[in-house]
Amino acid sequence: MDIFPDFGAVGGAAELRSIAGALLAIVLIVAVLMMIISGITWALASANGHFQIATRARLGLWVACGAAALAGAGVAWINFLLEVGSGL
Repeated sequence: MDIFPDFGAVGGAAELRSIAGALLAIVLIVAVLMMIISGITWALASANGHFQIATRARLGLWVACGAAALAGAGVAWINFLLEVGSGL
């Protein structure tokens, strides 16, 4: 007796792909805006001698870079999981 799950009964892969893509696009846009703001803050604080603020802005820049990298990797990860799921 062969028993296999009915993957056709579960719909919504296209909707999941579009929702995840939209959310990750928003994360990328916010991360790029944070990079711009943190970069400007870092430059202005360093030029004016506010080294504690410059250090926090530099940390914010690195956090924004990490968030952008994770969001970009998240798109690839979700696409991979959806392809594997549909091929089972």
